[in-house]
Amino acid sequence: MILIIDDDKAVRMSLGLLLKRGGYDVDYAADPEEALSKVRQQNYELMLMDMNYSRGVSGEEGIELLRKVKIFQPDTPVILITAWGSIELAVEGMRHGAYDFMTKPWNNGLLLQRIETAIDLNRGSVEIETPRFNRAGIIGESRGMTELLSTVERIAPTEAPVLILGENGTGKEMVAHAVHLNSNRGKAPFVMVNLGGISQSLFESEMFGHAKGAFTGAVASRKGRFEVADKGTIFLDEIGDLDMSCQVKLLRVLQQHTFEPLGDTRTRKVDIRVISATNANLRDMVAEKTFREDLFYRINLITLHLPALRERREDIPLLVRHFVEQGAKENGLRMPEVSAEGMDFLTRLPYPGNIRQLKNMVERALLTGGRRLEKKDFLNVAGNATEERDIKPAGTIDDMEKAMIERVLEESGGNHSRASRELGLTRQALYRRMEKYGLK
Repeated sequence: MILIIDDDKAVRMSLGLLLKRGGYDVDYAADPEEALSKVRQQNYELMLMDMNYSRGVSGEEGIELLRKVKIFQPDTPVILITAWGSIELAVEGMRHGAYDFMTKPWNNGLLLQRIETAIDLNRGSVEIETPRFNRAGIIGESRGMTELLSTVERIAPTEAPVLILGENGTGKEMVAHAVHLNSNRGKAPFVMVNLGGISQSLFESEMFGHAKGAFTGAVASRKGRFEVADKGTIFLDEIGDLDMSCQVKLLRVLQQHTFEPLGDTRTRKVDIRVISATNANLRDMVAEKTFREDLFYRINLITLHLPALRERREDIPLLVRHFVEQGAKENGLRMPEVSAEGMDFLTRLPYPGNIRQLKNMVERALLTGGRRLEKKDFLNVAGNATEERDIKPAGTIDDMEKAMIERVLEESGGNHSRASRELGLTRQALYRRMEKYGLK
């Protein structure tokens, strides 16, 4: 028998009718008190539970009910029924023992399928191997990275949109890929879009596709990124660089999951999960009216903060060894060792370009150094510095970062493209740091 717990009579009756047609016996509870009374007296195969009740909308009562239900019937699977805006609450419920959640309005066929699977698994009639968490190549054992990966593992199976925040070069794309690979969409497409590299005039064509003859040069129909990502995940990188007019068009797709290709009047429906990333402060942009508030709340139901490399220095030796091994293999070289002095030197640098800059330095030292990479090998590629005093830590991290940028700019003759490559930064990120430190 399945217990339906919901204070909305229409919802109870609708779910009850669906389950009876599916061959299940059904029982009902209209509030937490009635539900607890029933679970004390009878065992259930499964429970469908609403998270919000008439006395409040915070969901605290639903979480408390879930805790108590699991005390009396710890092995009974619980599927949460929640509104779209309460997905974060449902994720919290899963941390407290819920088996799964569905959003309103639910899909009847999918709900019955999940109920059948949950009951079969609980009876032991289906044996499955718990899938191993896929790190997607992410390297790090620091506290910050361990906590981040633990959060990714918890939220990946949900359908909640994710916003990844972090500086350039910290690995936001890899984190997005890890969320995708560990989700139920892991075998479907993962489509990455660098919104900072798409002009306003090309946005609709790139994202929604176009029909043949839609504009001059459209000699054939072309699928957009959303259609390619159907049934999978779309990763919207650098979403903070999107101009306001394009934000409106993006918001419509995220709200309605429909779009029309350029030059085509037929509406296409798309089933996707959205992961976004930026190094910008979107809250400040919302306050400055340069980023839409409704879009901001649509994309950041779950927010992941990716630490900068200087905040996880204990991971640098792991990253260095990985880049040395990877670089030696790719270039057909015998893998050298890194001296203790050389490793110590690398762990003290400011890294304005984060992991991207570290990788760049290690690969260049690998190609120019010998069988053993010493401190001097890394000195030679740290902005081509020739004297140790040029990169010795002095003052704060900001002081170190400013000094490194100044030196690389000087050695590049003021060539911003070359300097950004040396530092492992995009040109936009270099400009922002130059402005921060008052550099010309």
